[in-house]
Amino acid sequence: MAAQASARQVPLAVTPLAVTMGDPAGIGPELAIDAWRTRETNALPAFALFADLNLMRETRRALGVDCDVVAVPHARAAADIFARALPVVDVPLVRAAQPGVPDSQNGPAVILAIRRAVEAVAAEQASAVVTNPIAKSVLYDAGFQFAGHTEYLGALASELWPAQPAEPVMMLASPELRVVPVTIHVPLKSVPSLLTSEKIIETARIVAAALKQDFGIAEPRLVVTGLNPHAGEDGALGSEDRDIIAPAIAALRSDGIDATGPHSADTLFHAAARETYDAAIAMYHDQALIPIKTLAFDSGVNATLGLPFVRTSPDHGTAFGIAGKGTASAASLIAAIKLAAEMSTRRARTVVT
Repeated sequence: MAAQASARQVPLAVTPLAVTMGDPAGIGPELAIDAWRTRETNALPAFALFADLNLMRETRRALGVDCDVVAVPHARAAADIFARALPVVDVPLVRAAQPGVPDSQNGPAVILAIRRAVEAVAAEQASAVVTNPIAKSVLYDAGFQFAGHTEYLGALASELWPAQPAEPVMMLASPELRVVPVTIHVPLKSVPSLLTSEKIIETARIVAAALKQDFGIAEPRLVVTGLNPHAGEDGALGSEDRDIIAPAIAALRSDGIDATGPHSADTLFHAAARETYDAAIAMYHDQALIPIKTLAFDSGVNATLGLPFVRTSPDHGTAFGIAGKGTASAASLIAAIKLAAEMSTRRARTVVT
C-alpha cells in the first residue's frame, strides 16, 4: 500500500487517551497492563484506563508483573503519573471478574466505561478513545440495545456532539492495508438488498475525508470491490456490480474523488495491487476482514471514521479461552493506541507541506 502522508509528521497528542477495559473476563485488562509496561520501548502516549480498580490490581497480581496501578479522578490526571504507574479511572464491577468466564451482571460497567471514556473526550480531558474488545452477546443479556461498539459510539456522538453529524464507518487499518466494509454485521444473504449506490457513495466520501484529515493523505486513492465473482461479468454473474456499484463510482469521480472499480475482489489484495491505492471499499464484512486479518492478524486496528472524535480498537476479540494466562499479544492494542494518538493530533492540527 503506497500511502505516504503528504503532511509533515506531527507530535503525538499531549492530552492523554481514554482506554476502556473491554469485557473484564477477556484479555483487555492484561493487554492494558502489557501496553503500559512497553510505554517506553514503544514510545506510547499517556493514557488513562477506564476499568474496575480492583480488577486491574488483581490482574497485575495474577500475572506477577511489575506494574503499579493508581486511581485517578479523570483522564487528564493520567499525564502526571503515567511514567511511573498505570492510571485507572475507577468503573466498579458488580461482581469480581473471573478470566474466561463472562458475566452479564458486569455488562452495565462495561457499557459505562465506554460512555465515560467518550464523555472524557467531550470534556477535553482525553484526546481520543481506544476500546478493548467486548462480547456483544454478554452485553445483550445485560440489556444492551446496539449491534456493537460502532453503533453505540454513534449514538453517544449524537448525544454529546448534537451539532455535529455522526456517520460511523468502520475501517480496518494496518501498515499493509486499509479496508472498509460498506455493510458490516448482517447476514450474507441480506447484503445484496442492503447495498445501494447512495450507501456506497456516503461511505466512500467519509473514507476519503478521513484519509485527508486523520491520515495526512492529501489526494486519497480508493478502490471499490465488486459484489459478485469477477465483479459480475457485466451482469452475467449478477447485476449489482453494473447497476449499483458502478454508478456510485461514477458519482464519486464526478465529485473529484479518485475512486476506481468495481474490481474483482480476488485481485485487489496482493502486494502489487496494494501499492496502487490508499484504502479499499468492500461490499461486506468478510470481503474486507479476511485480507487484513491474513496480512496483519496481530497488528491490525479497527478505526471508526465519521465521528466527531477519534476512536480505535484492537482488531481482535475478547479471547476468553486464553484470558488470564499472560499469553495474549498486546501488539494490536499498542498499534491502536499509537494510531489514535496520531489521528487525534492530525485532526487537531494538520500542517500541509
